[in-house]
Amino acid sequence: MKQNLLALDARGLEAFFAQQGEKPFRARQVLRWLHQRHEADFAQMSDLAKELRAKLVASACVEAPQIVGDTTAGDGTRKWLLKVDGANAVEAVFIPEARRGTLCVSSQAGCVLDCAFCSTGKQGFNRNLTTAEVVGQLWLANRLLREDNHGERPVTNVVMMGMGEPLLNLDNVIPALRLMLDDNAYGLSRRRVTVSTAGVIPGMDRLRDECPVALAVSLHAPNDELRDRLVPVNRKYPLQQLVAACNRYLEKAPRDFITFEYVMLDGVNDSDAHARELVALAGKVRSKFNLIPFNPFPQGGFRRSPPERIRAFAEVLQRAGLTVTTRKTRGDDIAAACGQLAGDVTDRTRRSIALKELRA
Repeated sequence: MKQNLLALDARGLEAFFAQQGEKPFRARQVLRWLHQRHEADFAQMSDLAKELRAKLVASACVEAPQIVGDTTAGDGTRKWLLKVDGANAVEAVFIPEARRGTLCVSSQAGCVLDCAFCSTGKQGFNRNLTTAEVVGQLWLANRLLREDNHGERPVTNVVMMGMGEPLLNLDNVIPALRLMLDDNAYGLSRRRVTVSTAGVIPGMDRLRDECPVALAVSLHAPNDELRDRLVPVNRKYPLQQLVAACNRYLEKAPRDFITFEYVMLDGVNDSDAHARELVALAGKVRSKFNLIPFNPFPQGGFRRSPPERIRAFAEVLQRAGLTVTTRKTRGDDIAAACGQLAGDVTDRTRRSIALKELRA
């Protein structure tokens, strides 16, 4: 079987070339061809010897997920449906802004965690994405957007906030992150790559030690009783443990704060009393809050907090000296907004098995 070179970070590519009897610098050359020029044809890699190009044709390939859907919203947000195997497709979303372009990347086909307000969780869970499937979303986005005259490297920021829980797939996510940071590949700064987690503490500690990037924690509730209901992983990793893990992460983080994401659910978690509880929680860890108006989906069962309630909630936090932003809803007319990504995932029965393993 041919080696998919999108699956290899610099270290892996050096090992691959060593097996081919080639020098380590070949890895840097090929990284630049793959991830900066988005070239998939070895014959076009003109600074490689003909013999090496022939060797790569025989032993390697460049295979990204297959695009089966490409939709652009009225606000310019673009969503791709990407087939990763015969049974599953995932979604990636590009959000263009005046001074940056952000790509929201998926890490799993479905999601184990089944958060109450998230469309992805309702799809069930099939499997982790491979490194090639994770970084392949960025490879495809840059390639397609450059063809559409969005500039040489349109994606300036990556957020691991698409389908799945990234910290339950670190064997594949960490090599993908290293490619995003590698100056011979995408050259993004650690501050411009964000991993979002619902609070999987062992994964937070591993990410801190192996590849610390910006961290966002999907909080969504200020106390354990409510968070147990909205974010089931809280039953294994409650808030006290989560705050301690956040403080450990900050020791090596590229930013001096944790971003707490907080979806605003009408009548559920949006009262002034909830806001005051968050103020107390924020006193235990350096943090900023990103309030996310709930994005509805079929059978969601929740309503978005009214704008005036979101403003009042934010004011409670701000009066306490906290930094608060309210996320602008983007791409909701094509179901590309936060919490709406669903893809096409089969074998929903496997989630119960994975949840048992997680809670063991």
